[in-house]
Amino acid sequence: MKRILFTICFILFIQSLFAQVKKVLADKVVATIGDKIVLQSDIENSIIDMQRQNIDIPANGRCILLQQAIGLKALILQAELDSIPVSDEDIDADIDNRIRYYINQYGSKEILEQIAGKSIFQLKEDFRQTFREQRLAQGERDKIVADIRITPEEVKAYYDSIPKDSLHFYESQLEIGQIVVYPKPSRDLEQYAIDQLNDYKQQVESGKQKFETLASLYSDDPGSKDNGGRYEINRNEKQWDPVFLAKAFSLKDGQISNVFKTRFGYHIIQMVSKNGDDAVIRHILKVPQVSSYEINDAKARLDSIRSKLIAGTIDFGTAVNKYSEDDNSKFTGGRITGKDGSTFVTIDELDKDLVLMLKDLKVGEYSQPTEFTDDRGKKAVRIVDVLTKTEPHRENLKDDYDKVAQRALEEKKNAALDKWFAQKVPTFYLKIADDYKSCSDLQQWEAASTAEK
Repeated sequence: MKRILFTICFILFIQSLFAQVKKVLADKVVATIGDKIVLQSDIENSIIDMQRQNIDIPANGRCILLQQAIGLKALILQAELDSIPVSDEDIDADIDNRIRYYINQYGSKEILEQIAGKSIFQLKEDFRQTFREQRLAQGERDKIVADIRITPEEVKAYYDSIPKDSLHFYESQLEIGQIVVYPKPSRDLEQYAIDQLNDYKQQVESGKQKFETLASLYSDDPGSKDNGGRYEINRNEKQWDPVFLAKAFSLKDGQISNVFKTRFGYHIIQMVSKNGDDAVIRHILKVPQVSSYEINDAKARLDSIRSKLIAGTIDFGTAVNKYSEDDNSKFTGGRITGKDGSTFVTIDELDKDLVLMLKDLKVGEYSQPTEFTDDRGKKAVRIVDVLTKTEPHRENLKDDYDKVAQRALEEKKNAALDKWFAQKVPTFYLKIADDYKSCSDLQQWEAASTAEK
């Protein structure tokens, strides 16, 4: 199978879901394989979305997309024959994630339901079979390539086959560790934040102000301040603070919570509406301010830790586990992660304060304790260690073996899948619509399928 755009037909798969939300083009069956069909709308909606995303479409793009769709159906058919296990829990989790994606894309649950012309419950039921098939296809693919490995000789052969001017060029990358301490505000400033929130609660409950107005004016949460403190949440989403979730789902519609504390600061929540595990809430966050006294105290603590690091009486990983208060890097040995989750980052992925700290810092050196503001708006102090730094370079096996090996392995897996499709598709009944008779690979598949019967 041609590998252009080949990712187990993820584009087609996503579009088959997207078409259930938006109006689709008039349909007709363009291919039948076994007891599965491929619709014209599957192909056309994928073309439209690729155009919207400025993805280059080959001249034979429709042929490729149909071939991929047939390949996907073949994986599903074989998965059913092989009894690949798919649990209802996995399907439910996939559906919930997709519904949340659409809600974020359209802005709210109500707008999504309006566009779809269906309730969230109906959409979930519509998605169920599609997600089941996706799980089956992925399971069968994993089975096909499960035993495929790559040798160093194969990696070198793959690398040597790449034209030198086509090798990846990597900008300078750094691996940076940090130990972060959050200065503790004084009790007076904490009480001031609590008193402010109690006052906001009283103003709303007395009818003097709307909750969303106060959130827009006074909340310290940059993620919701501009839309009146509004969030759409799900009880099972892991990114939410558990105390925050528990407090939110204890409320009735319209009710406002008492002031409570999380690791982010102090909050009040108003329940807008609740439906099972889904809810729409508004909240106001107040982060107690810290004075220069608390900041200097945190710097002094970190300076003591820095002295131990320099003296070698404690290693960086141990210091992170013992002293760092940064949840994002505590479980990566203090290493800062980039957009792709890698601990190797480029300068443009770092906050401007950190870039300034790195200006005169060499590999293996520890910075002075430095004040900064984190992405939640909280004051903090950190020391930074540059663990490794690469120079800008053209890809090579010495510095980039793992990256090359991963691509070589995927190439080998794709070749195995190509071979599987060539052998397996003809074993199923296959019928292609006349509109696609000019697609040479599809013609070969159909002819081979006829010959097998």
